[in-house]
Amino acid sequence: MPPTIALIGCVCFVLCLLWLERRQSAHVTRASWIPTIWMLYTASKPLAVWFPTSEATLESSPVDRGFLIALILITLGILLHRRFRWWAAVEGNPAVMIYLGLMLVSIFWSSLPNTSFSRWVREFQAVLMAFAVLSEPSPRRTVESILRRTIYILVPFSILLIKYFPDYGIEYIRWTGERMWIGVAQQKNSLGLLCAISAMFLIWSLVRRRRERQAPVWKFEVPTECFLLALTAWVMRGPGGNFFYSATAFYALSAALLTFGGLLLAKRSGRSVSAQATMAVVSAIMAFGIVILFTGGSHIRFAASAAGRDTTLTGRADVWASLLPAAMRHPLLGNGFGGFWTPASREVFHISGAHSGYLDVLLGLGFSGLLAVGAFVLSSCRRAHRELSHDFDWGVLWLCFLVMAVLHNTAESSIDSLTSFLTAVILFMMVSSTVLSLEPETEIAR
Repeated sequence: MPPTIALIGCVCFVLCLLWLERRQSAHVTRASWIPTIWMLYTASKPLAVWFPTSEATLESSPVDRGFLIALILITLGILLHRRFRWWAAVEGNPAVMIYLGLMLVSIFWSSLPNTSFSRWVREFQAVLMAFAVLSEPSPRRTVESILRRTIYILVPFSILLIKYFPDYGIEYIRWTGERMWIGVAQQKNSLGLLCAISAMFLIWSLVRRRRERQAPVWKFEVPTECFLLALTAWVMRGPGGNFFYSATAFYALSAALLTFGGLLLAKRSGRSVSAQATMAVVSAIMAFGIVILFTGGSHIRFAASAAGRDTTLTGRADVWASLLPAAMRHPLLGNGFGGFWTPASREVFHISGAHSGYLDVLLGLGFSGLLAVGAFVLSSCRRAHRELSHDFDWGVLWLCFLVMAVLHNTAESSIDSLTSFLTAVILFMMVSSTVLSLEPETEIAR
């Protein structure tokens, strides 16, 4: 099939999906497309890749900068028009504000304050988008709608790029020449995480509909979601047809599905899972992810062997060993948010990231940053558990994403930034629950 015909077919397919999705989102306004567009941007390549210019780089692109500024201004306009109660939202999310505030304060000890501030503005924008979701008539349905739209757009277009536009959808490893599928994402592991999130959400949607015996909104809703789930599984298997192609994403998805099944079984048997138990599990996974940094990954070598990888965890153990001394030079406060990973440091270490969200936090914000991240995750976990008694299905999905996030960050980085796809999803879910914790007289204005 010619690429142009494939592109037209993919666009038509996605537009049909979005038209059908609209029928499921009766209480979601058109303004919700602003955080949706931001989420699509977060989960895919920068605009500098799609629309290259002579002065653009992945670090600084006039196209990306102008696009993000426009989104900020539009979002502020929406919030002002809705008379959004800023203080109530800030007061209702202390863990988020502490994490964001620490990022801002750390600019003062960053060696690159201008770069750090520029990166912090993007973190602020993530919170701003979450506030836009909170200002919706139905924040929860808005988050669900944003996730559906993101999946409906990015999964089909990833396949299109891989099959018909390999210059965008495929990369080759510099040293070995091995082919990697990246689709709309920036690299292989980002595509794996996109597939893991998509698969978890689609499975949750299908099971929820079956549990609640809901009639489909449109005739082919269930077959369409099953088809998208099959497409997601195909992409996740990679060019070799192996689910361990992106092993970290596969293990994270497996842990989330085990959590999903366990909570459903507990619900069916009439048993309740305590908040202390859920927080203990999440805390234990986070502690495990931090400990392996100092033990060279010896505790997860068996998982690497099961996935057919070498015992250095595809070089991660060596990366951690080389980066830990740099992190320990400023153990308490780190190098400042966004102040460590620069073109110069990437050249020195021959890598663009720590392959550990916890180590990236340690490099940027030190142990104080790890405490702030822990507070953010555990606060989200506490709220998610509370949802189990109000809206069981929503609480289950939230907890599954949390388990996925804390496990994924043992070998990949996402929790070090609120602008990463998975962390942004958790942020949206967390902030969207704020309206439930406010008193009626201080409820967010619509």
